[in-house]
Amino acid sequence: MDSDSLHDDGAAAKLRVSGAKLSTVDLSVVVPLYNESESVPELLRRLDETLGPLHEQAMQGLDNAHEGVTDRKVREQGMTCEIVLVDDGSRDSTYQVARHHGELVSVPVQIVSLQRNFGQTAAMQAGIDHSAGEMIATMDGDLQNDPADLPMMVDQFRERGLDLLCGRRKKRQDGMLLRLIPSWIANRLIAKVTGVKISDNGCSLKVYRGSIIKQVRLMGEMHRFIPAWVSQVTHPSNIGEVDVRHHARQFGQSKYGISRTIRVVLDLMSVLFFMRFRARPGHFFGVVGMAIGSIGMFMLGSLLIAKYGFGEDIGTRPMLIVGALAMLSSVQFICFGIMAEMLTRIYHESGNRTTYVVRNTSSQHHAADSGVNKSLMMKKAG
Repeated sequence: MDSDSLHDDGAAAKLRVSGAKLSTVDLSVVVPLYNESESVPELLRRLDETLGPLHEQAMQGLDNAHEGVTDRKVREQGMTCEIVLVDDGSRDSTYQVARHHGELVSVPVQIVSLQRNFGQTAAMQAGIDHSAGEMIATMDGDLQNDPADLPMMVDQFRERGLDLLCGRRKKRQDGMLLRLIPSWIANRLIAKVTGVKISDNGCSLKVYRGSIIKQVRLMGEMHRFIPAWVSQVTHPSNIGEVDVRHHARQFGQSKYGISRTIRVVLDLMSVLFFMRFRARPGHFFGVVGMAIGSIGMFMLGSLLIAKYGFGEDIGTRPMLIVGALAMLSSVQFICFGIMAEMLTRIYHESGNRTTYVVRNTSSQHHAADSGVNKSLMMKKAG
């Protein structure tokens, strides 16, 4: 990817608008794109129609900024914005169309072009990595999500003091059999297993606190479980949901089908493991190993009593083989648990990673302490 692949190089750190440099961004809107050349012009037009006036208003008011301004309504104060489009290895002209129309909008546009198609989760992660916003919003590029909902969501996000606000598609415009029913089942299964009560995990329209979502690494197809992953770095009470509009797809075809239900179940098993045992995998493997070992000990114990208590022949009994295999499997599971614990410690220690996340810190100095410190300083000066 050459140096021209970004519409505005370095926009993630500093944005240039009308000759003025903007060092901070209130809202970054991340949009993964894959073969969406027909949707991009209308997508950018709607984003600019919604965010453009807010961005210009915020730019004009930067010199008059005062304390407490972030608590006011978005529509009253505006907010600095950027759009981050991620071309996920499209085979059509999505990248060229995005570059052309990105120059026509008033909101700064950054285009990240991936080498090949890595999938929606990887594209979303790339967009988040290249975003500079204090808040980061994600949405689909197929025009089914409505950009006009973003100001309302930002207001809700700020007023409720959330770390993640998920959109809940109202009057969803999808097929009943192939999309709605599998989605309904999956959402309830995810909520039951993860404990995060979100009724529409599949809606891509979400608003995150930038400092929170950047502590979460998305891999595979885990974008469906973002609320569950976020709940590992913040309390579930800081995750909310709000009704948003949903439109029928105007261009192209959906990239998803009924087959994704199986993948959701498999991914859910991985999510459950990482949520409960990521920091203590030895407990998972140890419990399984001890359960299997208990069964093996019961089998071998009963055979031992039959052999020496009743003089029965046990050499040809299948229970002998099953019991021996159970004991062997038990030892293997326990050993796996010990090795997993060692790997977990290496992971945290090698990268100076912590097993906790600090939300904020504060220190207070008492007047008496200040007086003592002041007197000590005067003595030293004398």
